[in-house]
Amino acid sequence: MRRLTYALPILAAALSTAPAPTAASATGHGQGHRGCVSVRPDVGFYQAGRVATEILTVPDSPCRTISVSHVKDPASPSDRCQTFLVGFYPLVNGSLTYTDPVTACGPRRTVLARDVPNGTRYIVLYDVDYLEQRIQFRVHH
Repeated sequence: MRRLTYALPILAAALSTAPAPTAASATGHGQGHRGCVSVRPDVGFYQAGRVATEILTVPDSPCRTISVSHVKDPASPSDRCQTFLVGFYPLVNGSLTYTDPVTACGPRRTVLARDVPNGTRYIVLYDVDYLEQRIQFRVHH
């Protein structure tokens, strides 16, 4: 994982004591998906070419991953791929801790992070291809 610094007012809003999970590759199937809760998060903010979700919290469940699925751009139905990453709380030196970017496509689940403890607070970010782009996707945690 790597740390990036963004001056975002929303970052100061939440802190957590959960340890940082590990990054994952784009090919994520297996036991980590068992018992995952699926949500369609609201938009939290836009900055520097990325859109972030609202702050999410991993529920008490056997799920140990954070993944995305059902990726699509409603304004361009043939566009079903996007680059995602996860930013984890608590802040470290004023910044979230981020996973490496992973490309996710279509309805298939793509794991963004593994070994995520229950109660972990995080945001999912995706790169935008044009200014007003809003990608639809589901988060499984």
